[in-house]
Amino acid sequence: MLSLLAKLTPPDDKTVARKIADDFRKRRIEKDMTREMVALKSGVALANIVRFERTAQISLKNLIGLAYALGYTVEIQNIFATPKFDTMEELTQIRRNMGKTKAYGKRKKIQK
Repeated sequence: MLSLLAKLTPPDDKTVARKIADDFRKRRIEKDMTREMVALKSGVALANIVRFERTAQISLKNLIGLAYALGYTVEIQNIFATPKFDTMEELTQIRRNMGKTKAYGKRKKIQK
């Protein structure tokens, strides 16, 4: 029962960051690229790559550079490209708001 509940609970930001850093390291090694090689190709300082792999901390600009260096250009550009929804009500709202450039709806409390 608890394992099912854990799957339904969204991961926290540290867990997501750690997963991204771990996946980056795996992809880098699979491509047989050293950190130095990635630094040269991406323009991201070697120290920032080391910190990212160890602590999962990185700026968005540097993350984009690393994604480009490993060939994940499309994936990083499309991170928010597809609308996501959990309920039919949300899907209806998304469809109604497609094409809008600003949100003017009722103020809702954001739940984390």
